[in-house]
Amino acid sequence: MPSRSRARRYDPVRTRAAVSAQQGHLREAVGGPGEGRLDAPTRALIETAAADLPDDVLATRCVELVVLTGDLAAATGLSIPYDRQALATATRVLADALAAKAPGGSVEVRVPPFAVVQCVEGPRHTRGTPPNVVETDPPTWIRLATGRLTWAEALESGPLTASGDRADLSAHLPVLG
Repeated sequence: MPSRSRARRYDPVRTRAAVSAQQGHLREAVGGPGEGRLDAPTRALIETAAADLPDDVLATRCVELVVLTGDLAAATGLSIPYDRQALATATRVLADALAAKAPGGSVEVRVPPFAVVQCVEGPRHTRGTPPNVVETDPPTWIRLATGRLTWAEALESGPLTASGDRADLSAHLPVLG
């Protein structure tokens, strides 16, 4: 049985607006597309991410744009804000991808305030505080799920907490790649 997220699923209309907003944040951070600070593929991604695309492709483009924002901020030292809806969509899409990759109900993955999924085969938790819980913030989750941060690095640096015998998700990460 597929796991269910307790958080709201992404909304294509709001996602389209969020992608446009994130494009604006990126353009401002790099001085606009005409100033030559972006290579052609990156510029093309930013310019076309909110085109008329099917919902699943749009959600994937939203994840790409949020990841690109984080990569660009890390590479340049610039402070590039995440659009809240874009961050929420990327978080939910990647949490659902983990639940599909590692189906089950023995580990609860929490990425407040956007997503909660149960995954990994084993005894299913039904009431109270689950014995196996993983919790982190959305930017850390996105970096983990896309392979930009390893499980060990996230545990060591502190934005990730994992409790329980089955809470080590390193075998299931990254979910994309």
